[in-house]
Amino acid sequence: MPPTSCGPTLASSLSISGLDAGYGSVRVLHDVSLTVGAGETVALLGTNGNGKSTLLKCVMGIVRPSGGSVIADIDGTRHELIGHSTEAIVELGVGFVPEGRRLFPRLSVTENLLLGAFRRPARPAIARNLEFCFETFPRLKERSRQLAGSMSGGEQQMLALARALMSAPRILLIDEPSVGLAPLLVARTIDKVKELKEGYQLTVLMAEQNFTQAIRIADRGYVIVHGRIEFAGNSAAELNDNELIRQFYLGG
Repeated sequence: MPPTSCGPTLASSLSISGLDAGYGSVRVLHDVSLTVGAGETVALLGTNGNGKSTLLKCVMGIVRPSGGSVIADIDGTRHELIGHSTEAIVELGVGFVPEGRRLFPRLSVTENLLLGAFRRPARPAIARNLEFCFETFPRLKERSRQLAGSMSGGEQQMLALARALMSAPRILLIDEPSVGLAPLLVARTIDKVKELKEGYQLTVLMAEQNFTQAIRIADRGYVIVHGRIEFAGNSAAELNDNELIRQFYLGG
């Protein structure tokens, strides 16, 4: 059984419009607009320092935009996320896997997972969702008592994904899942994102600089350069044929 909040589930989507944001006097995002349709996996592609993480942090309420809107349509209800706290956004049904995993290294695998289940609608289903995570990631079950900080990078990425799933999200944001992983583990992690999205009705926005791996699972994608969306590809084929992609990723 997939993670459940014990309530009805409908299609969920995300719409970002005219987003401006930065840190102090440094402006990072410039009039960014993108959409993630219900049940889609959309890749936000860009090299380091181009605003991918800042964009996801704006959606999650970690960074307060100076302009624009972020609308999450969750199970038939529209929510303007700007102005909400991160806790309130998670409570609505938006999950987040941050870059670098951000686990609690001195807590066990199980304790990290339980901390991901604080969202009120998910609490009645903690046991079921924990079982689901262990079925999805058998290695985590094997290491349920191990301290998170003592696991390998690939295992920590599994745990970060599973912790986000414990909140029974409807929309999942994933920031750079390939960072710090060996190529084989990158492929496995990306494949797991696809499996979770297809099997459990997730809407996914994934920020990633590994173009080759990202387009294997993305329905479509955007290229962000210096905080601006410079190209929107309606398919993996369109992304492959784009000059920006050849310039930044394929050595063209």
